[in-house]
Amino acid sequence: MTVTKEEGPGPVRIALCQIDVTVGDIDGNTARAIEAVKRASGQGATVTLLPELTLTGYPPEDLLARASFIEENIDALKVFASECETSVVVGFVDRTAEGLHNAAALCRSGQVVRVYHKRRLPNYGVFDEARWFRPGIDPGLVQIEDRMAALGICEDIWDDSLPVEAVCGGARMLLNISASPFHADKGSARERMLCDRARDNGVIVAYCNLVGAQDELVFDGRSCVVAPDGRVLARAKAFEEDLLVVDVGEGGAADAGRLEEVPEGPEEVWAALRAGLGGYVRKNGFSRVVLGLSGGIDSALTAALAVDALGEAGVVGVIMPSRYSTDHSVTDARELANRLGIDVLEIPVEEAVSALETALAPAFGTGPPGVAEENLQARVRGTLLMGLSNRFGWLVLATGNKSELSVGYSTLYGDMVGGFAPIRDVFKTRVYELARWRNSLGAVIPEASIDKEPSAELRPGQTDRDTLPDYEVLDRILAAYVEGDASVREMIDAGLDASTVQQVCRMVDASEHKRRQGPLGVRITPKAFGRDRRMPVTNAYRG
Repeated sequence: MTVTKEEGPGPVRIALCQIDVTVGDIDGNTARAIEAVKRASGQGATVTLLPELTLTGYPPEDLLARASFIEENIDALKVFASECETSVVVGFVDRTAEGLHNAAALCRSGQVVRVYHKRRLPNYGVFDEARWFRPGIDPGLVQIEDRMAALGICEDIWDDSLPVEAVCGGARMLLNISASPFHADKGSARERMLCDRARDNGVIVAYCNLVGAQDELVFDGRSCVVAPDGRVLARAKAFEEDLLVVDVGEGGAADAGRLEEVPEGPEEVWAALRAGLGGYVRKNGFSRVVLGLSGGIDSALTAALAVDALGEAGVVGVIMPSRYSTDHSVTDARELANRLGIDVLEIPVEEAVSALETALAPAFGTGPPGVAEENLQARVRGTLLMGLSNRFGWLVLATGNKSELSVGYSTLYGDMVGGFAPIRDVFKTRVYELARWRNSLGAVIPEASIDKEPSAELRPGQTDRDTLPDYEVLDRILAAYVEGDASVREMIDAGLDASTVQQVCRMVDASEHKRRQGPLGVRITPKAFGRDRRMPVTNAYRG
């Protein structure tokens, strides 16, 4: 008798379409998704994945309160499905008797053949999904050609119990669509998790992540396919749209998958900042940005970042000297503009400041000048920048960093004005690191701007050290208090100076009202101000 060995499932050609969509642009997102599917189909894809909530954009937030928005997204799904011949998984918002669902639709032969509802709804950090969505209960098992697969959406695969459940149901592939926001080092941690899921369950993992920027969030892409033994078979680009196609057999790749390089350290952070700034400017319809150039490192770094994101023609610098501006600050600002090749305006502020001082003199009375007089200079500069914005339609970039924002070392309606603050989540020590790294690619930032003692230049001989601890010390305290939620006692017990810790924490607590009024900026840490860290303005707790 002849025994015939039963053959396993044949190879599957998986296409991962990591595309950049815009929240609310349902028609545009749908057209972009259809175009991506056609490119994948042209390469013979068996199954194609697009990111989480592709049709609506992520996160849609309170647009979900509008019935018309939900209806239009459901109608768009029908249009999208009509263009799908082979199996395609796309994210959308579904509606049932239980409420709204973050959903994935499996489309095939011109129809929606299966809908899966996200089961794990993140409600921490930047995530607020339990506000609007109801969780699903279905394990999402689907048939893809001759292989059983399980659908999943983003957070579902971070829960190690759900892949186990899917495998017990017969799944040999996990198909996960995601909108996973970036923070430094998250991409490598996420990929390690995906490798663990594949290895622990002996299955193929295909993961398609969103790319691009939405307000302060950045999505880094890095979609990938992982073999059952935990090897990454193919990886898409970071921070760029990409189409990744790979043939996968039961044990791994049937061909040599493309493995894009992964940026690390300052290169990764710079790429995120560039994507965040560029995405915000373009998606909100601005053609140019404008920022003040003080000759210091923060404005220099912001200007260099803006040129990398938008090109030199998209950036205008404004030098606004006062009576306290040093000659080298003005020359450093001019040198920066020259190296970057950007247009620059010079508008002295002395006349406007003097006029305000004269107007306020009767109310201020006699006595030495103080913070109120210093802040007039910053507020005149802010007014000038906003005047240029109103006149020419330019977006004003605020140049403050996370260290300054944390302790309130900034002026409301002065240097805090602007529509976007690219480095607001970047501690000062990292500002220096990024400046040196960027100069390693080409010396665009004058060395004097990096080496000089930081100063607001609002009074004679002023330096940041007059008010703040050394930035190495300050940032260590801020990382513990702001990002790590450490108490004053815990930091002191860890060896930090008690008086310095108490001083810094008082400044952080007293500055919440300022941060609430500041512009958005790119999130690059696990706990940024705004979406992540939500503290009360009126707050009597100290500890």
